[in-house]
Amino acid sequence: MVDHATPNLPARDLDATTDFYSALGFEATYRDPGWLILERGGLKLEFFPDPGMDPASTAAGCCLRVDDVDALYAACVEAGLPESHLGWPRLHPPKAEDSGLRIGALVDGDGNLLRLVQNP
Repeated sequence: MVDHATPNLPARDLDATTDFYSALGFEATYRDPGWLILERGGLKLEFFPDPGMDPASTAAGCCLRVDDVDALYAACVEAGLPESHLGWPRLHPPKAEDSGLRIGALVDGDGNLLRLVQNP
């Protein structure tokens, strides 16, 4: 197996998290009362329950580095996520950054920031 890392993100409700990410093409590959693993192609997200978390103040996040950021972004738009700078869930469209990478963002219903990064 190739070395890899997966983000461990908080979720107020694992059922709601499963439903939210399922609409984006993720599938639950593991679930018990204390842990959830979701996968979409080569992407893997892991969640732990944190029912008292505050989406407005969480600092949790990760980068999703993908070969086709536009396809992932389109799946988010098709799922009805709004492009906005306020609230959650929300989207920020991919754009060229000073680094030369195209980067967008998804903020899920728990306030977790997932940066959508186009692989070079």
